Amino acid sequence: MRFADYAKIYVTAGRGGDGSLHFRREKYVPKGGPDGGDGGKGGDVVLVGNEQLNTILDLRYRKYIKAAAGDNGAKQRSTGADGKDEILEVPLGTVAFDAETKERLGEITEHEQKLVIAKGGKGGLGNWHFKSSTNQTPQYAQEGKPGEERVVELELKLIADVGLVGFPNAGKSTLLSALSHAKPKIADYPFTTLEPNLGVVKFSDYRSFVMADIPGIIEEAHEGKGLGIQFLRHIERNNVLLFMVSAISDIEYEYKALLNELRSYRKDLLDKPRVLAITKMDLKEGYELDQELHFDDEIPVIPISSATGHGVDELREKLWELIQDVKKQEET
Repeated sequence: MRFADYAKIYVTAGRGGDGSLHFRREKYVPKGGPDGGDGGKGGDVVLVGNEQLNTILDLRYRKYIKAAAGDNGAKQRSTGADGKDEILEVPLGTVAFDAETKERLGEITEHEQKLVIAKGGKGGLGNWHFKSSTNQTPQYAQEGKPGEERVVELELKLIADVGLVGFPNAGKSTLLSALSHAKPKIADYPFTTLEPNLGVVKFSDYRSFVMADIPGIIEEAHEGKGLGIQFLRHIERNNVLLFMVSAISDIEYEYKALLNELRSYRKDLLDKPRVLAITKMDLKEGYELDQELHFDDEIPVIPISSATGHGVDELREKLWELIQDVKKQEET
């Protein structure tokens, strides 16, 4: 389940309709006075959450988006119709920013949740509003206001039960492939994964959870180095973090380096439950580690081999246990 996680769009809300400059003229009321109605409001540009979507790819091909203008006012104080809103359906986890000011406009987290990213202009007032004791026949009506116009950046933060966290080539894609029907690109070189992948991990008793293979982190990624923050942001939306370090690396150093990157990006990420999987154990004789591990935290450590299946069932059950713990905490 590959998906696009970034789009830049140019949005223009609808202009408000003009107020009407009109005077009541009837057979027996030759001087009925001003009765010009107000203009309608311009349409908004609105993001709407859709739980069925997992990509903002369509918006990459709809760069210029404009909502409808409001109708002009009419006689008999008739208000013009409001312009139709321009609705953009997006996946849950979509965050909108003003591209120029970097202001965070909001985030879509629920199905059918709405977020206005450009407001339509107000309709102008008709001339009947301007009648006074000193001006019985105002020859004036307001023009409608222009709608907001801005460049908006959309980012999709991945929503999954488990997020895989590791340096490039730690075996994340291989594990996702082994545990689910996802078919991520796999090769023996760094940054094989350039976009996040989703997989559904299923059990024989019909339990399941969603796992996300997040592209590999490098040291100082929180400063934008390598593929940087564009991938770190996905970790925010996962309930459980699965740290993965290769058995043929310096395990303690890499684990602590990963912790440091997350801490530097957002300290509260380390409040999430986490597990450490030592991968590629099939490369170790007898599936035994030749280094003692000492960690400051009490993280569960599970040696695995995605190639042979060693430890994979134990890991799957441990992840399920932690996911259920998170759900219970959310319910209380």
